[in-house]
Amino acid sequence: MSERLILGRRSQAMESLSERAYESIRDNILRGRYALGAPLSRRQLAKELRMSFLPVSEAVQRLEIDGLLESKPRVGTRVRIPTRQDVLERYALREALETQAARLCAEHADENGRRDLLKMGFHLDQLYGSGTDGDEEFLYSVHTYHMRFHLRIAELAGNSLLRGAIEREQVLVFNWLFDTAARQRSLPPRFHSELAAAVTGTVEGADRTMRAHIRHGMERVMGIMDPSTTENGWRMPRKIRGRGVKVEQPL
Repeated sequence: MSERLILGRRSQAMESLSERAYESIRDNILRGRYALGAPLSRRQLAKELRMSFLPVSEAVQRLEIDGLLESKPRVGTRVRIPTRQDVLERYALREALETQAARLCAEHADENGRRDLLKMGFHLDQLYGSGTDGDEEFLYSVHTYHMRFHLRIAELAGNSLLRGAIEREQVLVFNWLFDTAARQRSLPPRFHSELAAAVTGTVEGADRTMRAHIRHGMERVMGIMDPSTTENGWRMPRKIRGRGVKVEQPL
């Protein structure tokens, strides 16, 4: 076997391990296992994931680029605490991208796509309505399905660049993160059924309903943080931390 082939296979194996580490760490952040502000040791992560240091380090670098982790020299790595500006900008970006997706979906979705969205919206309302507290795996599956629902709207919009931007900019991932941090578990009845009906109706209705949908809960996310530490990030109020949603002290 040639040296080039051996090196190529090693590189592929390393990329596979790095991807696994990336997904595992990101999932733990989204599940709330790694709280906002929680310190993370790369060597400890490698031990937990039963991997060498290198693929874990590569995964951490990717998560820093995504904005989910942050590192400081001689201090360490932690789960990034969103600033007020971070939250506002993420909501604004999501509203811009998903509202356009909703408008295009109303214009271009075919009959099969419309039926698909209505079924998904109904099913999602049932999942949220069944109660999501106390069952981490169930809550994870609900959030995963929620992402699929919104990406399906973007797919039916018929613009691959727009769908790609929604995925690339991680707007749905950060929505998940904010919901987890704010412990936002309950939603209005027919919340997603009404959105599905709107994005399969008129362009104006799709625009209006998607904007309201995205803004729902934003005040709770903003209010659940304590802006007293604006330089390094926010801390959760003590009464919120006492319910199990805690943020470590800023670096």
